[in-house]
Amino acid sequence: MIDRLTDAFSALQGWFFEALVQPMVFAVGLGGWTEDAFDATGWLLVGLIQVVVLLAVIGPLQRWRAVEPVTDRRAIRIDVLYTLIHRLGLFRLAMFFTLEPFFDEAIGFLRTAGWGTFHLDEAWPGVTDVPWVAFATYLVVLDFVGYWIHRGQHQFRWWWGLHSLHHSQRQMTMWSDDRNHLLDDIVHDTLIVIVAQLIGVAPGQFIAFVAFTQLSESLQHANLKLGFGAVGERLWISPRFHRLHHSIGLGHESRGAHTLGGCNFGVLLPWWDMLFRTANFEERYDPTGIRDQVEPGTDGRVRDYGRGFWTQQWLGLKRMVGRG
Repeated sequence: MIDRLTDAFSALQGWFFEALVQPMVFAVGLGGWTEDAFDATGWLLVGLIQVVVLLAVIGPLQRWRAVEPVTDRRAIRIDVLYTLIHRLGLFRLAMFFTLEPFFDEAIGFLRTAGWGTFHLDEAWPGVTDVPWVAFATYLVVLDFVGYWIHRGQHQFRWWWGLHSLHHSQRQMTMWSDDRNHLLDDIVHDTLIVIVAQLIGVAPGQFIAFVAFTQLSESLQHANLKLGFGAVGERLWISPRFHRLHHSIGLGHESRGAHTLGGCNFGVLLPWWDMLFRTANFEERYDPTGIRDQVEPGTDGRVRDYGRGFWTQQWLGLKRMVGRG
């Protein structure tokens, strides 16, 4: 099944590249970048497929069982912009031109040191040789890493200064997953890529992992009143489970008000929250956001996280250095 899907996607990627992307690359005089353009075509196709799924599947689900009425469409439009930037490859394109040389040098150093030859899917011959088993193995390992990255985003004040932008959305929808500070995304993606390289994730598997994870997270953030039942909630993260992570005073606080921490940090699997006692399975749907958006601070004012894209990015940097 996985092989057939991979073959179909490769054929579509090849056709799309030859029919549209390659002629454009040569037209602008970048013929030496055809290999990189081919890889970028894969990410673009994955993003287009995801947007189609959002509009055709998750969107109707939101309208069917909405948690709350839509009252702030401007905030949602900004989230749509974030989604298009990330899913259609614009963020990766910017990283390619600015940070790719550093990634290549770091990965080359790791391989020279002997770290680049290990492949986790070869650890159990005959078991992980099965494509879907190998993919599931990598998914579990990277999800475990994602859980601890998320814990760090809520534990270190400088990192929370960036990540709090994601939590400042008071109108949660399927577009809210990519509402992140760009620097926060760079740190997160860098850590995931390094681990993926160290355990030998193949490029095709990594694209599949990212696409699968992003679609699941879009569903988690949807304005959707949906849980997976007593058993399902403990197998896969539902919109109800993740909404608690975004709930005011619950998902971003521990041991009392204004103390960094929270609950339900899992990316795909709730297992790590259960194992490390950060899971909250309460059946409730609370307002989302951050406490300091609704409760005045010592200066008598609530915190402003910005309404526009660039304002949100600038205020995130100020919060990171303690001047927000």
